[in-house]
Amino acid sequence: MDPMLTRLADSLARADGLETLARPMLEMLARITGMESVYFTRIDPVARRQHVVFALNTCALEIPEGLDVDWSDTLCRRALEEGRAVVEDVSACWPEAGAARDLGIQTYLGQPVQGADGRLYGTLCAASASRGTVSAEAQKVLGLFARILALHLDRERYIALLRRNNAALAADALTDPLTGIPNRRALLESLQQSLAQPARAGRGVVVAFIDLDGFKSVNDRLGHDAGDRFLVEVARRLSDAARAGETVARYGGDEFVVVSEVAPPDELESRLARAIAGRYELAGVPIDYAGASIGTTTARADEPAEAVLARADAAMYEAKEARRRQREAAGGDGDCHFVVEGPNGPSKRAALPSHPAR
Repeated sequence: MDPMLTRLADSLARADGLETLARPMLEMLARITGMESVYFTRIDPVARRQHVVFALNTCALEIPEGLDVDWSDTLCRRALEEGRAVVEDVSACWPEAGAARDLGIQTYLGQPVQGADGRLYGTLCAASASRGTVSAEAQKVLGLFARILALHLDRERYIALLRRNNAALAADALTDPLTGIPNRRALLESLQQSLAQPARAGRGVVVAFIDLDGFKSVNDRLGHDAGDRFLVEVARRLSDAARAGETVARYGGDEFVVVSEVAPPDELESRLARAIAGRYELAGVPIDYAGASIGTTTARADEPAEAVLARADAAMYEAKEARRRQREAAGGDGDCHFVVEGPNGPSKRAALPSHPAR
């Protein structure tokens, strides 16, 4: 086998990144072309800059790594636009090329490093300060190496895109699409991780389970769009009320959960209750919402997340029943109410059942 092909095969087999692939190619190109400088560049089409990433200089002409030039003044741009792969008298062909004149380039050989979709990644080039003839073999090898680099860069780009897409899908799988806060799956994973950490055992993890009393009546009386706005606003208020070390999640339907590693149960419950109750603007209709039923519990060390949530849920139902009995003792009918505000002040008091459909 041709020694050059053997070296190329070895380089491809060992390459674990762009640099370990490109540098052996530059060494082979220097030998095959006989040029004083061989180099690989990247092009920023937005900033209109060309940057020398890797270079190998063997004689007087030196193209330094890190060199950054205006793309409009480069030999590479001119060669691409004019369809030239080789220029054996640069000063005569492009006398206006200031960058080439400053570097002293007289012979130029270049190929675009272009992706399968036409994306221009950069160029692979060779140059000398003296005039010379470039063989057809050298041109073919340069073109082959440019295509190999383009395939590698395509692969890197597709892998990066795949990783970003996978990360986005993973985030979507853990996010409630309506409110934008963590969903039940994210809650269970986060809570289980917190409970599994020994450091948490000394402080305890407090879980608050929240049920929005009367949510079904909000939907029935004002429409599902208003109900969705109500859920989004509740999520926002809970998130605003949360402190560092607290997680707010939508458990499902009209149920939310807040996990705290910093607050005692009573303080957490009263803070969340204050955040939820109050004035809401739903579909242009202001309502005064009396509040939600909240149950809290403190997790035990290494307790399963599902067991903690079940206990918090049971505490929420106890709180809901206690609220109903308080309203009945005060002479009410046991229902929670919200007030719909009309243009001339409160116009309707709408009954919200204490046990909405779940």
